[in-house]
Amino acid sequence: MSQASGRGVVATPEPAKSKETDAPTQAVRTIPTPEAQALRHAHPAILLSLFALRFRALVADPVSTMQSALPVVLALQAAYTIICLPAAGSQGAKAHRKLRPGEKKKGTPEVAGPNLAVTTLVAVVLSTVSAGALHVLLVLFGAPFLTHLPHTFLCSLHLSLLGLYPLFYTRAVASKDWLEILGARAPFDEAFGGLVGAGVGAWVGAVPIPLDWDREWQKWPVTILCGIYAGYTVGKLIGGTVAFGKRFSDIESSS
Repeated sequence: MSQASGRGVVATPEPAKSKETDAPTQAVRTIPTPEAQALRHAHPAILLSLFALRFRALVADPVSTMQSALPVVLALQAAYTIICLPAAGSQGAKAHRKLRPGEKKKGTPEVAGPNLAVTTLVAVVLSTVSAGALHVLLVLFGAPFLTHLPHTFLCSLHLSLLGLYPLFYTRAVASKDWLEILGARAPFDEAFGGLVGAGVGAWVGAVPIPLDWDREWQKWPVTILCGIYAGYTVGKLIGGTVAFGKRFSDIESSS
């Protein structure tokens, strides 16, 4: 007689679901070093100061001014992210501890941290590619379709370097994180707050363009760029302070 007839069938336990996939996305804290905190607060002031100094040149020649400003903006964003924000993957890395005299190294392998140069390069490439999608988005929201193509693309590139670059640096291309970011369900931090602020600023910056004021600064995309820079700094400040860790759903439920 078969042994299976006298015994109950033993069910094979299903593997437990990973807690990482079920856990909500966490806000990214800035690095708590004196240098990081100093640059964190100085960064918005530097951006706005440089923008104000180049405003007249922007009105006179938007394309060349935006183009010449790109290396400076990229350098500022790279310095800010490298010094102030943890790179993508650094949460799982274990810091190397200096051994005491006579202490043997444990057999447990230590996980090395991410390569900051590679992370920065990948974030720059992704931000540049994303500028094309932002260009299309600006056209859908009313930007000139067949004219002013360099104006719109350079404006999109500035928006990408400000709003998307810090998120690519801290989140990489994690699908779960980006689904929450694009669905406006991510928790606020400096990076996500900066993206929201830059987007809202670009939308508000379009308001003066159709007004019949006949001012030189009303031409495309001067006011849009003003709104992007102002909105980014305000959103970054709010996201890193009073709104840190909160979500849009939390704000709506409390109001």
